[in-house]
Amino acid sequence: MKTAGFEKLNDDCWRMEPEGAMRVPAILYAGEDLIEGMDDKVAEQLCNVAALPGIVQAAYAMPDAHWGYGFPIGGVAAFDPEEGGVVSAGGVGFDISCGVRTLTTGLNKDELEPRKNALADALFSHVPAGVGSQGAIRLTYNELDRMLSGGARWAVDRGWGLEADLEFVEENGCIDGAEPAEVSDRAKRRQKNEMGTLGSGNHYLEIQYVSRIFDPQRARAFGLTQNGVVVSIHCGSRGLGHQIGTDYLREMVHKAGHFGLDLPDRELACAPIQSSLGQRYLGAMRAGMNCALANREIITHLTREVFAEHLPGAELNLLFDVSHNICKTEPHRVNGQEKTLYVHRKGATRAFGPGHPAVPAKYRSAGQPVIIGGSMGTSSYILAGTEPGETLSFSSACHGAGRAMSRRQAFKRWKGRQLLDELRHRGIEIRSPSHRGVAEEAPGAYKDVSAVVDSAERCGLAVKVAEVLPMVCVKG
Repeated sequence: MKTAGFEKLNDDCWRMEPEGAMRVPAILYAGEDLIEGMDDKVAEQLCNVAALPGIVQAAYAMPDAHWGYGFPIGGVAAFDPEEGGVVSAGGVGFDISCGVRTLTTGLNKDELEPRKNALADALFSHVPAGVGSQGAIRLTYNELDRMLSGGARWAVDRGWGLEADLEFVEENGCIDGAEPAEVSDRAKRRQKNEMGTLGSGNHYLEIQYVSRIFDPQRARAFGLTQNGVVVSIHCGSRGLGHQIGTDYLREMVHKAGHFGLDLPDRELACAPIQSSLGQRYLGAMRAGMNCALANREIITHLTREVFAEHLPGAELNLLFDVSHNICKTEPHRVNGQEKTLYVHRKGATRAFGPGHPAVPAKYRSAGQPVIIGGSMGTSSYILAGTEPGETLSFSSACHGAGRAMSRRQAFKRWKGRQLLDELRHRGIEIRSPSHRGVAEEAPGAYKDVSAVVDSAERCGLAVKVAEVLPMVCVKG
């Protein structure tokens, strides 16, 4: 991507002042090497976001930014309802509340190594993965509505999870304001048999070990030890979230003129927060968020069942669960005044700093855990939020490596079977229902996650705590 129009503030921060229809500046956090690997659409989309009504402070792109639907993936923007602010379905994305949770196990790498293949087979058998995957759970429509209202709390109440987990999930596992009645019947039909499933694409269930610790004090607070085994689960709201996005994007495009919205891109379809459509979307989106939280809680339960059978000495405790395709209502200070803003994070992770009241008490002195997923054969990272992040990006950080090429390009370049053999040679066991899916998610199809994380740390968005490397990966 070319940086024409951006002023370089430092090696990892670029700013474009408002021009044309832009209402606020566009700010890009990334080193020059990362920017060179971005497509030009990132800058165009970021400037389009900066033109939306009611946006405050700036439109931001994280170091892993790449071209998305409407918003760049890795995009962050906050809107003030009192200033005509909007909510954008494209600014949340189709996989509503896609996110990642990490669990500690109390095991070390050497203890797990002899059981690696058996665990890979058992997890692949016990946790359905792939396009259209369905699980053993069958929900009636009444029960599905209860799930959409209750989130992870609903799952725990039905025996799929532990009460202790809820403290370490955003909003204690249940998003207020969910309105199942605003979710279409088609969306509900798509979801009623998909709870407890990974889905496809870049979603995964991964057994990892801590390869490096950067911040011993924060690592202790998070329960991370050198060579300690952790489990990470990356998935979202499955078919329900995708259908919610599809339904409301269509309606927002249709009604843009009614609201007097002159959109720079129809993919930025949105509605005023205080409109009936905006409120209906928010109710449906929050129901989708609860679906994702419940789904990750059920997969955690299924994972614990597998470990209990194969490694009964393991104790899987939830480190943290954080979403990265959301719109959250949060208090933030703008020009010295506290406001309630609607913060869109699309492919970006909440990263509250030390002392923030929303951070679990156990971590409050360290800051919120920020989980950065890798891609099958690469490192993942656990970071912590910072106090400066509040003013830098509404307490937001990157969420992963970010794609460097499309899935089609990756499929043309790599062969799934060959990749499986190469990764096994490196000691990584992969299980997937699709060789094509493996090729599309090849590690080389993504940016260098270490470079992304280093850039985020230099910017002050988050601080590195630990690096983890994969041992087993179940891929959709």
